[in-house]
Amino acid sequence: MALSPAHTPATAAPGPAQSYRSALTLLASLFFMWGFITVINNTLLPHLKSVFDLDYTRTTLIESVWFIAYFFASIPSAKLIERIGYQKSLVTGLLIMAAGALGMMLAASIPSYGVTLFMLFVIASGITLLQVAANPYVAVVGAPETASSRLNLVQAMNSAGTMLAPLFGAYLILGRSKGGTAETGTVLTQAERLADAQSVILPYAIVAGVLVVLAIVIARFPLPAMGSATSRHAKEERKKHSLWSHRNLVFGVPAIFIYLIAEIGVANLFVNFVSQPDIANLTTEQAGRYLTLLWGGMMVGRFAGSAIMQKVRAETVLAAFSIGAFVVMLIAVFTTGPAAMWALITVGLFHSIMFPTIFTLGIRGLGPLTEEGSGLLIMAIAGGALVVVQGWLADMYGLQASFLLTAACELYILFYALWGARPTHALPDVTVEPAA
Repeated sequence: MALSPAHTPATAAPGPAQSYRSALTLLASLFFMWGFITVINNTLLPHLKSVFDLDYTRTTLIESVWFIAYFFASIPSAKLIERIGYQKSLVTGLLIMAAGALGMMLAASIPSYGVTLFMLFVIASGITLLQVAANPYVAVVGAPETASSRLNLVQAMNSAGTMLAPLFGAYLILGRSKGGTAETGTVLTQAERLADAQSVILPYAIVAGVLVVLAIVIARFPLPAMGSATSRHAKEERKKHSLWSHRNLVFGVPAIFIYLIAEIGVANLFVNFVSQPDIANLTTEQAGRYLTLLWGGMMVGRFAGSAIMQKVRAETVLAAFSIGAFVVMLIAVFTTGPAAMWALITVGLFHSIMFPTIFTLGIRGLGPLTEEGSGLLIMAIAGGALVVVQGWLADMYGLQASFLLTAACELYILFYALWGARPTHALPDVTVEPAA
């Protein structure tokens, strides 16, 4: 997979420092927006579960469709970036997301479970296009030794979006629906379900409007143009090396895949978990507000992780955070009441640095193979689709026991931090250098 527009020298820029600041500031707004939209799903899922009377398996299938889009859209996204350029691809991605948001309004009007799945796939495809370009760009835009710190810092803006989204969803979706404000176990009439389905029209109209405005801003923003003068040389250089000789990438791809199972499983089932009588006995609207604390921990952890990684090796920080995540997940599984709820909230803090740190460790030392390696790591985000496995475990063995799957995922991240992330056959790092 080629992402050459994101890794080749810029053809024009007012100066290195200003170019970096401008580009990273703009990308931070995109990280915020796709984090915001992704986490709306966490309040959307319990809402749709009530509207369509779904079991946990079909509820988590909604999120699986979202992450399947990463698998199918990643390669076409890379090819589109190579064809039309970095800036136009960002605008295209935002417009695709806006089209999907408008489609969600249609799905709510019908209402239709099938149309909802398709429109979420469209939105996720737009986000994939943004991810394929933005993550590797941030990773290589500065010094290689601070790549993890830099990506964690920008990802903190993603977490700011994820922190605010549950409040938005709880107020405009769950708070305006009968299913969201009723006590757990309340059976809705057909008329109430239809009214609840239409409660998502306003939120997605707002989202679509913001996306269109952001697309216009980016289209007019003087981003440094990413040239392609060196792409032919890079292709020749890549032929001399193999991705599969780099242990940090080979084990990094499943690390991203497995981490997404953990993160998405916790986020998607959080509201249902804390709503249970033996945990916090909350309405789904109230539980949606506590979800903000989970994502707030992600934001705090990324800011803290960015600072810590200026002085401590990224592998060491990743190992420590994976151990913390494993411990709190065991507490969530084997206790009840507030202890279980706060343990599940705390895992957000420990999950915070995992994706950006694994990503930068995975592409370390790839040299001219950085583009292909980045593409594989982005495709691995499709691991979030396997959250449906946790939904199945919840149906078979109980929701609380299903989080043992999450605990097992943390152990693989620990293995990666301690051994799998060590580079083999390292090549000179790729960087982006704006022209003076």
